[in-house]
Amino acid sequence: MRSRYSAFAVQDAAYLLKTHHSSTRPTVTDFEPKLRWTGLEIVGTTGGSAFHTEGSVEFIAHYTESGRDGSMHENSSFVREDGNWVYLSAL
Repeated sequence: MRSRYSAFAVQDAAYLLKTHHSSTRPTVTDFEPKLRWTGLEIVGTTGGSAFHTEGSVEFIAHYTESGRDGSMHENSSFVREDGNWVYLSAL
């Protein structure tokens, strides 16, 4: 989750697509030009250890857009694909 947040912050579309599950992967990743990510707060997790094949991360991502502060609260589902953790969907 943290690496995907960082990829959003630096607008690394290739990494975001690579870490998105093949069944839900978009064809392109767009970025809002006036949005700047400013912080990530992990609220909670389930699963996700070396012994799991799925897990979830509840988080709040903070941003600034056109001079206004905001946040996005999401619970994301992650699964292993080819041995790697990838984002599946928002819950």
